[in-house]
Amino acid sequence: MTGLASAFRTLAVATSAGLLAATGAVAAPAPPASAAPEPKAPREFVALASVDRTIVQEMRYTTEHNFVGEPVDGYRQPLCILTRPAAEALHRAQVRLLARGYTLKVYDCYRPQRAVDHFVRWAKDLADERMKGEFYPLVDKSRLFADGYIAEKSGHSRGSTVDLTIVRLPAVPTRAYVPGERLTECYAPRAERFPDNSVDMGTGYDCFDTRSHTDDPRIQGAQRAHRQLLRSTLVEQGFVNLPEEWWHFTFKPEPFPSTFFDFPVARRSVAGH
Repeated sequence: MTGLASAFRTLAVATSAGLLAATGAVAAPAPPASAAPEPKAPREFVALASVDRTIVQEMRYTTEHNFVGEPVDGYRQPLCILTRPAAEALHRAQVRLLARGYTLKVYDCYRPQRAVDHFVRWAKDLADERMKGEFYPLVDKSRLFADGYIAEKSGHSRGSTVDLTIVRLPAVPTRAYVPGERLTECYAPRAERFPDNSVDMGTGYDCFDTRSHTDDPRIQGAQRAHRQLLRSTLVEQGFVNLPEEWWHFTFKPEPFPSTFFDFPVARRSVAGH
């Protein structure tokens, strides 16, 4: 009886399939597999505002005012996330600057690997030069990798690197960028380039030009003094400057010196930390 029952079941399945084909009916698809949850930050990461609420945050990669010209992958919300030691070191630097009538302003902090991948795709698209007039006016886009402006890995993804500047108090907000507005070279005189409430550093942020080198000899006077103030204040708290970028500093020793994270820049990534 067992073999006979099995034969009847097989016949029933085959008959049902034939009827579906004959009538044009389509069987309901199998339910999709559930999407993998977004990765979260290790507990060593914090939102900078939870350590110091006085540091100004102007997170450029959540906006269209950056060298790509559009919001960058992985930046869900405009907030600075860092490893706790780096955030606490920034707080100590901020205390010293506040006493002198200045505040720190961060442009970028932790950067997910998917954002770096976005930069790489953009750099390989030689036809997309919508932001060239401001951010890399003298650099042929085909040389961005060779000249070191774009790379497939970034120290920012390890969580202890920050791009920042100094603002004189009281801080007046920087006006919003209007997509499509006329672009001015990032190394132009301060009165001509895109307005920024930062003190004059000689170039704008993310300026792909040798004048962005911290000790470029063409940068003198107040501009050089401002760069030296930023560097000396941060070095005192354990940060190391990247010589090619006056705004780029990494806290040492890094808690994650060889791990490149990819959790999104969002409050949920550090919720409860």
